Amino acid sequence: MRSALASALPLTRMSSPVSIAEGGGRIIRLLGIAGVMLILLTAPLPVRADEFATLVMGLGAESFAEKEQAVTALGKLGDKRAIPVLVALQDGHLVKVADGRVLISETARLVDPVTRTAISEMTAADRIRVNNRLRGAIEGALGGLTLFSADPATRLTAAQDALRHPSADEAALLERAITAERDPAVRAAMETSLAAARLVSGSKEERLVAAHALGTTTDPQIKNLLDQFRAAPDIDPELRHDPELRQAADAALTSIENRLWLVGIAANLFQGIRLLAAIGLAITFGVMGVINMAHGEMIMIGAYAAYMCQQLFREFLPAAWIDGYLVLAVPAAFLTAGSIGVALERSVIRFLYGRPLETLLATWGVSLILQQAVRSIFGSPNKEVANPRWMTGGFDAIGGFTITWNRVAIILFCGVVLGVLALVLNRTRFGLYVRAVTQNRDMAAVMGIRTAWVDALTFGLGSGIAGMAGVALSQIGNVSPNLGTIYIVDSFLVVVFGGVGSLMGTLVGALSLGIVNKFLEPIAGAILGKIVVLVAIILFIQRRPRGLFALKGRTADAEA
Repeated sequence: MRSALASALPLTRMSSPVSIAEGGGRIIRLLGIAGVMLILLTAPLPVRADEFATLVMGLGAESFAEKEQAVTALGKLGDKRAIPVLVALQDGHLVKVADGRVLISETARLVDPVTRTAISEMTAADRIRVNNRLRGAIEGALGGLTLFSADPATRLTAAQDALRHPSADEAALLERAITAERDPAVRAAMETSLAAARLVSGSKEERLVAAHALGTTTDPQIKNLLDQFRAAPDIDPELRHDPELRQAADAALTSIENRLWLVGIAANLFQGIRLLAAIGLAITFGVMGVINMAHGEMIMIGAYAAYMCQQLFREFLPAAWIDGYLVLAVPAAFLTAGSIGVALERSVIRFLYGRPLETLLATWGVSLILQQAVRSIFGSPNKEVANPRWMTGGFDAIGGFTITWNRVAIILFCGVVLGVLALVLNRTRFGLYVRAVTQNRDMAAVMGIRTAWVDALTFGLGSGIAGMAGVALSQIGNVSPNLGTIYIVDSFLVVVFGGVGSLMGTLVGALSLGIVNKFLEPIAGAILGKIVVLVAIILFIQRRPRGLFALKGRTADAEA
């Protein structure tokens, strides 16, 4: 500073009075300039404030085109005060008063959007109208403004919305937002939207890079964007027929279509597993040869047992314990449905062995009784069973294919139940008795096995497993008196197709039919798809009456 002043004021001891006066004038001028600069640096920017106020006033214009220009300019301005203004305009809460001011209409008051002060005098106001084109401009402007929000969820939503309005303006905003973004998920969404914006508004090199980047996604919206880009109705004339660009767009589209195909296969594999509902029937029908039309109602009873456990936890235990209801619901459903199954076998079915038609009609009547009993106790409306926190949410395994934790838990639970059941039937005394009675009832009775109680306990085991299936199904849908009827037909098809009495056949049948159903539903529809599967199984059973994995048992011996 001293050297600067010395160069500006070359004073010496021999200076004349005139030169001294000139030097003092220079000092005053320098100090004045420095003071003005300090004031400019520390003072607010009235030009920006005036620009914001002018643009807000422009929202009250009569022409929709002028309103759209004001909305676009507010989005480019980057002023956070524009967010409540645009939201009010979008929701119909922005009004224009008689003196021309544009105000926000809140509950019982008007607010000046520039100063954020309430207007004391209430005056007549007209709501500012918007049309569809203006709504699109508002959404685009809000998307750009909320890219800089302090809330990560808001920034993520804004980044995803920017994908729907790709443009050069959006690209500039996204570039600024990406440099300041620290959240990986939000940053990834911003980069995808930036690639889309560069695809429609960037240079040739930027478009080639963007097409390659977008080809690694599975978003159908990006696929539509690439389709539009490939058609190229609105890009620069010199790029319209560029073979390199078209080749890049074709490669990106092919990559996305291949990924979507793989995602569809994975989703069908994941959604097509209906194993647990058929395991219980594999015992009652496959092992015992009983056509139990009330099997679906055992599933329903298990689901209502889960609902009751949830309600008990909510009423009598601390709120922090609510996630533990599922631990109680599984054994409760097994015991409840199993007890009803034992009672049903002892009171009805044991008199009907060897008479399949009468068994079918009797158990169908029992199913109607159970449905009506549940309606009388709980009512007809659906009951909601909440997922525990550790079963809520999911993760994106492949782009576009979200795996939910509740279905992962159900699949693991199915595997555990199937494994435990296999151990019980093959490694315990009870399992030995079940297999002995199944293969030769008379010989088993001669050996001292109480065949009647084996029948009852086996039927109860199958019913209890159906009850646990109801607990699992309550985690992916509502609970209603008709819950069991949805799965009973599929369960019979699984058991017949897989092989009577075979747990391995039940597993393979559930996987096969579930996957085939899921692949047919988008093509033929849900009802026609089931009809096609039913016809295919009928034709298959004509060739292999005992299914894929045939076991020798009471029914098989009778047929032989």
